Amino acid sequence: MADEAKAKGNAAFSSGDFTSAVNHFTEAINLSPTNHVLFSNRSAAHASLNRYEEALSDAKKTVELKPDWAKGYSRLGAAHLGLNHLEEAVEAYSKGLEIDPSNEALKSGLADASSRSRAAPPNPFGDAFKGPEMWAKLTADPSTRGFLKQPDFVNMMQEIQRNPSSLNLYLKDQRVMQSLGVLLNVQFRTQEAGDEAEAQEEEMVVNEPVVEKKREPEPEPEVAEEKEKKERKEKALKEKEMGNAAYKKKDFETAIKHYSAAIEIDDEDISFITNRAAVHLEMGKDCDKAVERGRELRSDYKMVAKALTRKGTALGKMAKVSKDYEPVIETYQKALTEHRNPDTLKRLNEAERAKKELEQQEYFDPAIGDEEREKGNQFFKEQKYPDAVRHYTEAIKRNPKDPRAYSNRAACYTKLGAMPEGLKDAEKCIELDPTFSKGYSRKGAVQFFMKEYDNAMETYQEGLKHDPNNQELLDGVRRCVQQINKANRGDLTPEELKERQAKGMQDPEIQNILTDPVMRQVLSDLQENPAAAQKHMQNPMIMNKIQKLISSGIVQMK
Repeated sequence: MADEAKAKGNAAFSSGDFTSAVNHFTEAINLSPTNHVLFSNRSAAHASLNRYEEALSDAKKTVELKPDWAKGYSRLGAAHLGLNHLEEAVEAYSKGLEIDPSNEALKSGLADASSRSRAAPPNPFGDAFKGPEMWAKLTADPSTRGFLKQPDFVNMMQEIQRNPSSLNLYLKDQRVMQSLGVLLNVQFRTQEAGDEAEAQEEEMVVNEPVVEKKREPEPEPEVAEEKEKKERKEKALKEKEMGNAAYKKKDFETAIKHYSAAIEIDDEDISFITNRAAVHLEMGKDCDKAVERGRELRSDYKMVAKALTRKGTALGKMAKVSKDYEPVIETYQKALTEHRNPDTLKRLNEAERAKKELEQQEYFDPAIGDEEREKGNQFFKEQKYPDAVRHYTEAIKRNPKDPRAYSNRAACYTKLGAMPEGLKDAEKCIELDPTFSKGYSRKGAVQFFMKEYDNAMETYQEGLKHDPNNQELLDGVRRCVQQINKANRGDLTPEELKERQAKGMQDPEIQNILTDPVMRQVLSDLQENPAAAQKHMQNPMIMNKIQKLISSGIVQMK
């Protein structure tokens, strides 16, 4: 269940639906709370939504669960970087590189964090926000006291305390400006008409941060790029949805147009290529580009497997003859090497079954089947049983619904001593035609030769229900009765008794009877308590089980 939720999260993340990805990863975490990969994935999803606090929390949990996993430090560094914690980001990336010195993502993250750390000038007002004195001053001043009741203001001030360089992010908030004035003992006022001199004086006091704000607009370029990327993905997803709608209407040209537009907008999501490939295949075109592009982008192997599965499904829709299923089966097998998905495995089994059925249909020819069966009959009369089997087998391939071919091959197997094969063919014969008396006589004969006299008796009696006067079945019943009575009378030779007992002990039904506590008590009473034994014999179910034991030579009545 956790793997299924994780797979859904990965798919949502790959398609740019980060909110759904967070939900799926959360579901997976609830099912598997010690899986570090799940926390890592959710951290990435939070970061993609610019929820860096949540991303940081998940990254810390990842590192806690798996401290020797380099990717966890990559997540930790990215979260710190998003929060502008430059020193912590550098530290996280450096730790990750100690574990995996060749990791390109960590190298890139460290270079980015280091360059931003060097580029960020020390904030001249940083000391004003240090220590508990800040809160005391803000509480004491009537103009800022009310701000402390506002959670978003408190969060901003806490963030500035942790990272003074983040002050530039909040200077547009008049509450922060007012608080800065209180902390610096400078009175900031809103500029009014006719008060230019005072305004200029005020600007001189706070000029440095304001000018700095204009020189280095926030958000920083990296954040802007993330926003642009998100907008691009959203636009591409809209094109994909329009393509899906057109595909459902069988408007393939329009669907291709929308999927192509989605690919042009965002070429990093192979699901767009996969969807277009499905339409192309409906129109007789190829879709290998989806797989190739996925490999170029090093996409999640599950997405590549999905592309291959989609290709196999589309090829299967076009399959008309058995040979058409060969590329279908090959494509599904390739998909399973990428990711062993139960759905793909099911589709592979269905394709193999469809191929086999079509092969049988293409090979189906009852006339040739009858000719082969007649050839088998001739070899049977000549006692050339292996040749007879070969022709009967060909007859079955040509007409697998003919019970006579199975019946005749069962007779051959019996002559060759291949009892299990003979039994299987006899049962298939009965399955195809439950009224065909030859099937019962073949099955009964095999069971008789295997010394399963009770089972043979049941088979012959079942056949007599359909053909009461069949002499072959009547003779089979007679032979079984003789053998069963021979055991009942105790007329078996020591060798016969030993052989029958050994065979009986291998029978699951006999094993169940002997391990049944009730039957063990019955057998004990038969030896030690005749009165109780008489009562047991009045029970038909117990009597039937005792008869089974007698027939198998396990119990002898004297």
